[in-house]
Amino acid sequence: MKHTTTIIFLVSGTLVLAQGCQRKTPAEGQKAPSAGANPHSEIRTPKSDAGEMVLIAAGQFTMGDKDEPDATPHEVTVSSFYMDKYLVTQEQYEKLMKDNPSRWKGAKNPVEGVRWSDAVKFCNERSRSESLTPCYDLTTWQCNFEANGYRLPTEAEWEYACRAGAGTAYFFGNSVSGLADYAWFDKNSGGHPQPVGQKKPNPWGLYDICGNVWQWCNDGYKVDYYSESPKENPRGPEKGDAKVVRGGAWKFSDQNCRCGYRYNENPGYVDVCFGYDIYGFRCVRNAPAQ
Repeated sequence: MKHTTTIIFLVSGTLVLAQGCQRKTPAEGQKAPSAGANPHSEIRTPKSDAGEMVLIAAGQFTMGDKDEPDATPHEVTVSSFYMDKYLVTQEQYEKLMKDNPSRWKGAKNPVEGVRWSDAVKFCNERSRSESLTPCYDLTTWQCNFEANGYRLPTEAEWEYACRAGAGTAYFFGNSVSGLADYAWFDKNSGGHPQPVGQKKPNPWGLYDICGNVWQWCNDGYKVDYYSESPKENPRGPEKGDAKVVRGGAWKFSDQNCRCGYRYNENPGYVDVCFGYDIYGFRCVRNAPAQ
């Protein structure tokens, strides 16, 4: 198994039941290298004041989880990209969209109650606010990956950034012990989302990369997609009724916070009574080749 050492820079960039996500199963030992440290602290704030971003340098990793039926481990290479250091907050979302759909109100709380399409519209608006080219066509909902604006991460980008060089179940090891230092989940969240950035970041400087709220990815979900996925910059199946969400959430178990754990949701799902207050997101942008 190959693992590429990656250099990271900081850059600007009433309780309800959650029944919306649907776990699917198809018909059907990773090594644990040291996670890479972040030796730099160069920070820039985007024109939109949307917060800092972390530069994730291009690299190769083993994507997946041998204990998950829809996540067969396979080698993947991703290009460089910027990723939000924090989940998009309600304050940031409301500033651009003039609306706050969240159930659990709080300026520094992650925005939730957002459909996949809401997250995409935010990406486009954030791009325009910085005079960048929007990535999404809001008629076809297709993403232009060549545009220089903001978009949702691909599933591969999200997992690569989450793992931060590790090949273990969690970016800090195979044991769940210690997860509470990094993530909000059912046993420590108090029954609701928490303000972003209170826990420790992963080794590449990303806060709440696991827990707090599930994070929308750009990819559609297909249960056996990994068997046909291209090695370089996979972007998900061409068709699919559901979208991938990653990372776990405040009312889900520690097992859902594993780096390779996949979940999915209907992108237009809106009923908060079935747990829609568990979905948020963070943005990415293309970065120069490293």
